[in-house]
Amino acid sequence: MVTKADLVQISPYIWEIPKSYRADMRVPARIFATQELLDKALEDRSIEQLVNAATLPGIVGYAIAMPDVHQGYGFPVGGVAAMDVETGVISPGAIGYDINCGVRLLASNLQAEELAPHMEELATALYRNCPSGVGVGGRYKLKAREMDRVLEEGALWCLERGLATEDDLEHTEANGRIPGADAGKVSARAKDRARDQLGTLGAGNHFLEVDRITEILDPEAAEAFGLRRGQVVVLIHCGSRGLGHQVCTDYVREFAKVVHRYGIDLPDRELMCAPLRSREGQDYEAAMKAAANFAFANRQTLAALARETFQAVLGRTGLDPHLRQVYDVAHNIGKTEVHTVQGRQVTVCVHRKGATRAFPPGHPELPSDYRHVGQPVLVPGSMGTASYVLAGTAGAMERSFGSTCHGAGRMMSRTRARKSIRGEDLQARLQRQGIAVRAGSMRGLAEEAPFAYKRVEAVIEAVEGAGIARAVARLEPLAVIKG
Repeated sequence: MVTKADLVQISPYIWEIPKSYRADMRVPARIFATQELLDKALEDRSIEQLVNAATLPGIVGYAIAMPDVHQGYGFPVGGVAAMDVETGVISPGAIGYDINCGVRLLASNLQAEELAPHMEELATALYRNCPSGVGVGGRYKLKAREMDRVLEEGALWCLERGLATEDDLEHTEANGRIPGADAGKVSARAKDRARDQLGTLGAGNHFLEVDRITEILDPEAAEAFGLRRGQVVVLIHCGSRGLGHQVCTDYVREFAKVVHRYGIDLPDRELMCAPLRSREGQDYEAAMKAAANFAFANRQTLAALARETFQAVLGRTGLDPHLRQVYDVAHNIGKTEVHTVQGRQVTVCVHRKGATRAFPPGHPELPSDYRHVGQPVLVPGSMGTASYVLAGTAGAMERSFGSTCHGAGRMMSRTRARKSIRGEDLQARLQRQGIAVRAGSMRGLAEEAPFAYKRVEAVIEAVEGAGIARAVARLEPLAVIKG
């Protein structure tokens, strides 16, 4: 196991495991963390997994861990690795099972005190209209041809059906559709698992929250994003449901059949991979992009259902029910991007697993109205704690392949959390804090207890201290919808 003695402190918030730590490392490993968060990271295998990732063929720069890092399947959650597209590999475990799990932020024109008399009714209606839970289906049942269109068109499919606006797509990473997706590379089993899951939250740590903005930390960026103190906003956190999980499962198995043919020696079979330029690597990339498009369409459909619900509950009150999209960003994905590595530009596939893209001011991929302040980054906390809106920085491009954290980061297993509190007791505690909670499973609610996660404020301190994002606004929950 890696210990603190093995690390070199580069700055107050950056730590490095030198390439000399292990003979098979191709690059150093870097961790962005406070002292508190570093100690937490060393309690599980996440840093060991990061070292293993530093051995993958074609990796450039550093294997990187964000301050919310914790142990995952093969590659740590909160990990970033950039692979040269010509010489590198692509690894499903380094992208994640829930492909394009991500977060969407919608902003209302309401102040929290205006909504307060209607919050209980709104929470109940959101729970009813935005299906959640393991295997739960929703309103939309996709036939084979429509499924293939969703996989290749993403949120554009929603636009054609009145579930999205042009403004929504403009304020979504990749405009809600990643080119190069191929529905033909997605198995029949994966498609079958998602036939009725468009517009559903799923379970685990996925949620829909109604929040209020309690603090503005960067007035210029907040103004650009249309955020103000006291404002009611909606956070939606979910991904590609059973489809993305099946895509990852299918290609881990496929890669296991061919990895030795390509002469790849892995320190951990959970890092199963194939060369990016191989047939198998290209097939997985096309399937992964298709799953990512499904996730964009899923969050877009949930946004439409949230708007419908606000209209139904508030339309008769005289309050404005409109919800404008601020941004939607992925945090489990592989993206082809150009980055500067040791003074030269390199085209790489950036694996972000539990890490969010954080492009800086001036980047051409950003919406024109945000380009002067940087990309919005959405960082959910946990049910009873704050969430944050951040903005991307030039430092992220220099130090972390345009990436930053994605959340608070788990520090307690689901089993231990369940043993620590009953779901009914947690619900009552949150209700006493003024948070309306709607959940289909008290067991699942207990697994997501706020104390099971790291302090989100420490995570924000670390990314700001390391210069890979800056804080814009602080959010606190008013209502939480869980599976």
